[in-house]
Amino acid sequence: MLQNPPAEPGMREEDIDTPALVIDLDAFEHNLDTMAALLAPTGAKLRAHAKTHKSSVIAKLQMARGAVGQCVQKVAEAEALAWGGIPDILVSNQVVSPRKLARLAALARIAEVAVCVDDAAQIALIEAAAEAAGLRLPVLVEIDVGMARGGVEHGPPAVALAERIAASRHLRFGGLQAYHGSAQHRRAPEERAAAIGEAVARSRRTVEQLRQRGLACPIVGGAGTGTFRHEAASGVYTEIQAGSYCFMDADYAANEDAPPFRQSLFVLSQVMSTAGPGIAVLDCGHKGVSVDSGMPQVWQRPGLRYAGASDEHGKLVIEDGSAPALGEKLRLIPGHCDPTVDRYDWYVGVRKGRVECLWPVSARGGMA
Repeated sequence: MLQNPPAEPGMREEDIDTPALVIDLDAFEHNLDTMAALLAPTGAKLRAHAKTHKSSVIAKLQMARGAVGQCVQKVAEAEALAWGGIPDILVSNQVVSPRKLARLAALARIAEVAVCVDDAAQIALIEAAAEAAGLRLPVLVEIDVGMARGGVEHGPPAVALAERIAASRHLRFGGLQAYHGSAQHRRAPEERAAAIGEAVARSRRTVEQLRQRGLACPIVGGAGTGTFRHEAASGVYTEIQAGSYCFMDADYAANEDAPPFRQSLFVLSQVMSTAGPGIAVLDCGHKGVSVDSGMPQVWQRPGLRYAGASDEHGKLVIEDGSAPALGEKLRLIPGHCDPTVDRYDWYVGVRKGRVECLWPVSARGGMA
């Protein structure tokens, strides 16, 4: 069921119904502008990852600041963005279902749509879908640059897949997908730098071997909010796939030398009980905020600690005596922004204490 909007433009923040997904618009716009400014001198372009925001509105704001397109992880997310007017989308993942590939090929009639592979059998499936639709689809080869999840081995195995794509009448070799997700949250900056140094080396060797085989590599894509400056400065990566930078979360803020962005995403929650000594209870538990990367933090209330979640309740421990009042509304900083966003149908944009806009989370729940 579509959630009712929790607010309307013009109302005060304290009157927003809870729990609600709130964007501090000043901090959010600062983050978009900061990323654009940091990437401008590097020559690398932003292909922002929409698995974070799941919103064609936010995608358009990123592209207005120079992003070349968007990444998604699922075909349903690509559909929501394409139908919302986004013209250039990469599914930075493998898709093997013929039904999903038919949907992806249909989208290619209204947007530039690309997909990734790490196996020859996947290429055959995409080729069949493209042939049936009478299209020529761009396909990127994903290489394992150290994450040990998806991705073919770099070098000759990756080149062999690229040659297979390039030989097809229905496909076009689009480049390399070279994302190192587990490097994003390595706390020490030297550990992140070392991991991305190896990713860059693997990508560079593969690009050179592609060149030797007469294959241009128009895209080398990857990077995230925790490491994007390394990839952008490498001279190898052409597209940066950062997503969380626009919002931030508690997990990214815990990195040493944290990314240079402001916290802009919050879950607004209300104190619903103060009956227990030394505790308060919020109306935001597992169904309102993700705890996979740790408990949320209470914004600008250092004496309050979010200690645990159940389905509909969040338990606050009062550590310095400054108890919140019954009915008081508090901003929570999610530990992980992406799955928290996926719990909501609406963003409530707030500026200087007033609701300015409501944006639909149009790709919410896009698992297929």
